[in-house]
Amino acid sequence: RGPAKKATKKKATAKKTPAKKAPADESEDAPAVSGGAAAAVAYAKAQVGKGYVMGTSGPSTFDCSGLTSAAWRRAGVSLPRTSQGQASAGVRVSVSNIKPGDIVIFYSGASHVGIYVGGGMIVDAANPRAGVRMISLHSSWMPIHSVRRVG
Repeated sequence: RGPAKKATKKKATAKKTPAKKAPADESEDAPAVSGGAAAAVAYAKAQVGKGYVMGTSGPSTFDCSGLTSAAWRRAGVSLPRTSQGQASAGVRVSVSNIKPGDIVIFYSGASHVGIYVGGGMIVDAANPRAGVRMISLHSSWMPIHSVRRVG
């Protein structure tokens, strides 16, 4: 009888504590992305777990800019092939105004790029060891060069 009462009490306590919600663009419950950005985000997410090979843009392996260009090509948008070229594509937006589908350029030399997929996360093709992965934009050690809205 004692353990059953404890479990009931814990359950009641859990119901009383509301979960904290993240801002709309950081929440997994944010409204669905639409249009080209939705296609690009869906494509990028579907590549997580695939391998990294320099100079490739799918379908089984990617490098960083190959992934972002392939994702946006799926949405009907043509991007430059390199991260440096992508650093001047579309329009610049601030990190505070980032939306799913935006591409995030990293390092002062614009040598890496990923795609923001919402919920505070990006998908990037990191390196041969990590491959295509989903990581937190804000806890990444990579310095952000710029954010570009291309679609």
